[in-house]
Amino acid sequence: MCGLVHSLLLHFIMCNGVYNVVLSGLFVSDEAYQKLAVETLEELDWCLDQLETLQTRHSVSEMASNKFKRMLNRELTQLSETSRSGNQVSEFIASTILQKQHDVEILSAACKEEKKRRPMSQISGVRKLSPSPSLPPTCTPRFGVNTQHESLLAEELEDINRWGIDIFKIAEFSGNRPLTVIMYTIFQERDLLKTFKIPSDTFLTFLMTLEDHYHVDMAYHNNTHAADVVQSTHVLLSTPALEDVFTDLEIMAALFASAIHDVDHPGLSNQFLINTNSELALMYNDASVLENHHLAVGFKLLQEENCDIFCNLSKKQRQSLRQMTIDMVLATDMSKHMNFLADLKTLVETKKVTSLGVLLLDNYSDRIQVLQNMVHCADLSNPTKPLELYRQWTDRIMVELFRQGDRERDKGIDISPMCDKHTASVEKSQVGFIDYIVHPLWETWADLVHPDAQDILDTLEDNREWYQSMIPRSPSPTPKEQDSRATLGIAGSAGEKFQFELTLEEEDGELEAEEEHTDKDRSSTMMDPRHAQTSPRGVAPVLDSRERELDQEATSVSILQLET
Repeated sequence: MCGLVHSLLLHFIMCNGVYNVVLSGLFVSDEAYQKLAVETLEELDWCLDQLETLQTRHSVSEMASNKFKRMLNRELTQLSETSRSGNQVSEFIASTILQKQHDVEILSAACKEEKKRRPMSQISGVRKLSPSPSLPPTCTPRFGVNTQHESLLAEELEDINRWGIDIFKIAEFSGNRPLTVIMYTIFQERDLLKTFKIPSDTFLTFLMTLEDHYHVDMAYHNNTHAADVVQSTHVLLSTPALEDVFTDLEIMAALFASAIHDVDHPGLSNQFLINTNSELALMYNDASVLENHHLAVGFKLLQEENCDIFCNLSKKQRQSLRQMTIDMVLATDMSKHMNFLADLKTLVETKKVTSLGVLLLDNYSDRIQVLQNMVHCADLSNPTKPLELYRQWTDRIMVELFRQGDRERDKGIDISPMCDKHTASVEKSQVGFIDYIVHPLWETWADLVHPDAQDILDTLEDNREWYQSMIPRSPSPTPKEQDSRATLGIAGSAGEKFQFELTLEEEDGELEAEEEHTDKDRSSTMMDPRHAQTSPRGVAPVLDSRERELDQEATSVSILQLET
């Protein structure tokens, strides 16, 4: 018990270093110190409450995750108060990484009649392909597919072990078979076909069948995205800090999980499927709906003719691979992001390394946790790739989001954050996505494998700066508008604000703080906290005072209440 209490106090100290507040050039008054002391006492009260109600079923990492959410709630609340677009971006981030309760849309009788009836036990995504995509074992092409651009494809695949490979060119030169080509090349590179006695024709038949179950009309969640995640996972598995850490079976499970992690994706979010009473949501009881479906389809395809690539595994190996794959694919559910981030941070704080600097993972819990976060990082790797590739991925995901927004508009239900093509700010959404989701994750991963991922982190921060620079500049307010803002109690002086830093670095003596509002007559619904986001290592702030949008209607902003 004492050890657990000690761990909790350690986590309290650690978590207070997660979202650090940095005062930049601001004179802090006695009143501000008093306010800071009150906030610190509130945090200590929270810690004591946790100790008083401590139960063995509540893990320390769960409490750390709750702490993360409380802190994120504060920062997103401030972001939502800056402007309409800031509010929309904060709602998007919250709805992406947290499971929130929404009103369920009750479908009309007419809508229900339109649905095709079929047994609930049937896995809807699996379909018979005619003809079956198979190759004779004696006619295996060099890269697994027949293509007229084999030399160009070979040139691109020379970089199979490099971060930021141009997956779009591979898709083009392979005749839109990037997943088959990438998997076949990597399995040969790692000698997995021989190790697990996988027949080449069976392997290629399965890969083509799997690839055909990714929808060609999906702009983002398609076979090219799956191939990109597989290749990214392959590179992360090869990082020096993880050299010889994982077994061949664990490596194959990670690659297989990456390959199937979005199969039969409809281009809609879990929340949309839940809100519209979709058959998938009913089948999986609203829990990780798409992730469970991807797993079901992926494993079901192994039962198709000449598709069982694991036929020569022992029963124990097969069971182990299945469990690892399930754990990894379920970890791609963004509503679990904060939990996995908290667990990864905990692992970083307690990590053990060998004399050669290689991570020591001596139990299944730690090993699968690293693999889960690895696939999760690969799934969220677009902002870490070269800018020209990242921009293509951004354009593609916005197509899907706007398509969902159009469907929500047609159904007369609330349009999800960042899905309204008439109001969404693409640039701000990417800056917020990096600051609140991608950067904290990748920074923690970089700490785990330090210094192997520093180049990836640098590219991420460069890309963030580019999107920040592309946010449209708001014109300076006219004297009349300034008078109007003063009348409404909306201040705009850049000199009065301070900055906070969103980071996962733990530093002794750092404290949380919020801006002291000196105007006591200000309306509570018109407060402008004037917080600007500054990411670590020189990243530009999220909200510069020049970029604040003038809210001429002076409407109240919504305050996000995240689940804790």
